[in-house]
Amino acid sequence: MPIEIPTDLTPELVPLSWLIGEWEGSGRLGSGDEDSEHFFQHVSFIQNGLPYLQYRAESWLTADDGTRLRPLTVETGFWALERKQIDADSGPGLIPGDIVPALRSADEVEALRNTDGGFDIAVSIAHPGGISELYYGQIKGPQIRLSTDMVMRGSHSKEYSAATRIFGLVDGNLLWRWDVATGSSPTRDASSEPGNGLEAHASAFLRKVS
Repeated sequence: MPIEIPTDLTPELVPLSWLIGEWEGSGRLGSGDEDSEHFFQHVSFIQNGLPYLQYRAESWLTADDGTRLRPLTVETGFWALERKQIDADSGPGLIPGDIVPALRSADEVEALRNTDGGFDIAVSIAHPGGISELYYGQIKGPQIRLSTDMVMRGSHSKEYSAATRIFGLVDGNLLWRWDVATGSSPTRDASSEPGNGLEAHASAFLRKVS
């Protein structure tokens, strides 16, 4: 399936353009084995003319047949290419940036390509319960790999110390997997890297709905 790039997209979001839109589908908690619980998820990636995507994912626990049982969680965040911020960029806070984007051409964006042939990205995601994640990783074509650089927890938050996320576009569908390290110590998933404390947390298969 060809990737349609919006005509009003700021140049540095072109590598992320295949994410833009609304996605929904089903997934499994944990390692996805026979006893794993089911969930339904709706995800949106929205661009507003600035050099980042706004991210929102809302999930519901479901029965085996897909019937929604109750809300599960909501997470929100921002996705962008990882680069040094300059005066032309907006922020912090309400400080406006230049009218024209900081990176104005495909050649300027191409200069950010890393030695692996992809682009470094930064993703921040906030969760209920006083937890926020800062991920760094890479987008290379229709594949994304992220690892937490920092997890911020409130004084009464549950234990949560690290995570990785993998996303891929397969036949026009969005597949993802999320591994986490928490204060508990369940049996390690065999596909997790040894010694990093990560456990299989969830995975899903989403179809584009707009």
